[in-house]
Amino acid sequence: MKKGIWADEEVKSLFSYVEEVKRNNEPLKNAFILHAKKYGRKPNSVRNYYYHEVDNLSADNKRAGKLRIDLKNHEKNEINYFSEDEKNNLMEKIENMVKAGSSVRQACLTLSNGDVAQMLRYQNKYRNYISKNNNKSNIIKFSKKKSELLTESDINSLFMGLVRLVKRSAIEELSGKMKEERESSNYLLRKALVDLNRKDKEIRELKQEFLELKSENAKLVQNIMKLRCDKAGKLASKLSHNKNEIQEG
Repeated sequence: MKKGIWADEEVKSLFSYVEEVKRNNEPLKNAFILHAKKYGRKPNSVRNYYYHEVDNLSADNKRAGKLRIDLKNHEKNEINYFSEDEKNNLMEKIENMVKAGSSVRQACLTLSNGDVAQMLRYQNKYRNYISKNNNKSNIIKFSKKKSELLTESDINSLFMGLVRLVKRSAIEELSGKMKEERESSNYLLRKALVDLNRKDKEIRELKQEFLELKSENAKLVQNIMKLRCDKAGKLASKLSHNKNEIQEG
């Protein structure tokens, strides 16, 4: 399969993943990660293709019908942007709850009144906010020198600062990949458990059917035995009757 070409089966697979994570109230990116692993693509490329294809299928009902994709399950959510006051107020509430001992997820869930979609929106907004603030704090500031020439000490400080930034960037990138791997593994584990429960249910139903068939078979055996006994009794009676007639004659 060429990476730039999407076959119909792959398109249907992607839309199926998206529908499944939506039913489970999970982040949409889980579907992109799983699809990327299965087809050897990058999650961001899968995400971009998905939104582009939603637009294409919306304008091509014939193709959507051919792929058996219900676009009602793939409607884009209207983005309601935060005002600056709303954002600052939300960040302050989350930070206060975190300082009081709540996790970021729990704080966002409480503020969203249990709305999972809204909780994810708050959580992403807070993480972006924290990320931006951390990036600002990572900027190396140098005091202005009267002399335009840098001393050896200045050069060493600059070099060490750049090394720290490179290391931190590498660690953050690795942590992000590990997080994606962990989320993907958790999703696959939950899916496997659901499938296992379904199989257990099927086994129980088959066992019950087997017991019922076994009971019916036992009844049939008893009826056959009874019929054979009745037939043998009638035959014996008939032979006895014939014997008596012969003796009397």
